[in-house]
Amino acid sequence: MSRFTDKVVWITGASSGIGEALVHAFAVEGAKLVISARRKEELERVQIASGLNHQNSLILPLDLSDTKNINDLTQQIINKFGRIDILVNNGGISQRALTKDTSLDIDRQIMEVNFFGTVAITKSVLPYMLKQKSGHIIAMSSIAGKFGFYFRSAYSASKHALHGFFESLRMEIYNDNVKVLVVCPGKIKTNISVNAVTGSGGKHAIMDQSTNEGLSAEECAKQILKAIKANEEEIFIGGKELKAIWIKRFFPKLFSKMIRRQKPE
Repeated sequence: MSRFTDKVVWITGASSGIGEALVHAFAVEGAKLVISARRKEELERVQIASGLNHQNSLILPLDLSDTKNINDLTQQIINKFGRIDILVNNGGISQRALTKDTSLDIDRQIMEVNFFGTVAITKSVLPYMLKQKSGHIIAMSSIAGKFGFYFRSAYSASKHALHGFFESLRMEIYNDNVKVLVVCPGKIKTNISVNAVTGSGGKHAIMDQSTNEGLSAEECAKQILKAIKANEEEIFIGGKELKAIWIKRFFPKLFSKMIRRQKPE
């Protein structure tokens, strides 16, 4: 029997990429899945592909830019399964535009989805986990949450914000047996760059070469489940790009020179 057998796991951004891979991974472990994203038809596809049914899963379409009904969605989960054991805040959007070319409305949109949407769901679920005296909250950040990069000023800012919020939350709920894991992926082969927004709000629609050559979403999901089991607080997933985190920490001037030489994409 797996540690995740019959655990109720709510995953946002579950219709593709890392989110879809996580649905598959948790389903194999025998978890009960609640899957959310904007596109209901894609969630239905993921549900079927993961071997899930209406008894052990629930589809909850969700737009992270509009979470005014989030408490109603959370209540639907409680009504069906009676509890929420794991919340995976995976949903979000990326950016591909220079700061000078990005409208303030787009900056706000990215913060609304990546930061405030994540905070809203977490605050909606938290009272139930505190009442249960158990739970695990996962926040999907990025190595861009550790340093900025070309074309990602608002995206990087939103991920930096997640670190501050969830590190504070982790301390506050430590004695309530509710754990917090922050995941920082590097280059993972998903459609994140294809779906990224431009400065005017359009779709970037280009697969970055480094993303296309990145770690598989399935391997990323595998490492996330391993980290949850080990009660890790923060993990980094990726390839050689992860070295940049340690170079910045110990050799900041060298890092500054190196990062400027990287290919903007």
